[in-house]
Amino acid sequence: MIRLIDLHTHTIFSDGELIPSELVRRAVIHGYEAIAITDHADYTNLEQLVEAAKKAKYLENEWDIRVLAGVELTHVPPRKIAPLAKKAKDLGAEIVVVHGETTSEPVASGTNAVSAACEYVDILAHPGLISEEDARTAAENDVCLEITARNGHNRTNGHVSRLALDVGATLVLNTDAHAPENLITNENALKIALGAGLTESAAKEVFKASAKKVAEIV
Repeated sequence: MIRLIDLHTHTIFSDGELIPSELVRRAVIHGYEAIAITDHADYTNLEQLVEAAKKAKYLENEWDIRVLAGVELTHVPPRKIAPLAKKAKDLGAEIVVVHGETTSEPVASGTNAVSAACEYVDILAHPGLISEEDARTAAENDVCLEITARNGHNRTNGHVSRLALDVGATLVLNTDAHAPENLITNENALKIALGAGLTESAAKEVFKASAKKVAEIV
């Protein structure tokens, strides 16, 4: 049985409902192998969020789970994304997620393109109706494309998974959790992947991609 890896979650340090310790504890109970804390960031709060997420790593010594410090760059003007992603990495962020051009929010056009080309971005979250060109760019730069459990954002999961398979981009599955009920089980993770149009074997490759991403973090 797979153990879940979730590389996109939120706490009270942005718009989530839980402090990091409760989020991580609930993830442990759900059987998670690893969880990244990736609160919404821009130039106004980046330092505080990275530092808070890094402090949460003490929980690794208490429970059987890997805790990764990260951020989700959110509604940042496209030309500012690359320098801010670099700054996040320089501050110690292990995972940099960018809030992609979801169809459920007015994200600035060009966000997907810039993020897919950025060496400091790990995951382009819920990229909506991403173009084939941007998906190819993500594949070339090892930027993962996200299929998500999050309501609203997940309406384009099928489009994202189809394009990723067509161009060879890496897919990961995350919850974008904001509340306790947003965390998922192994069974639900598989259902989300299948609902995105993946076969069971392709879904397993998605789960392996998340594990590989975690393994690459020293």
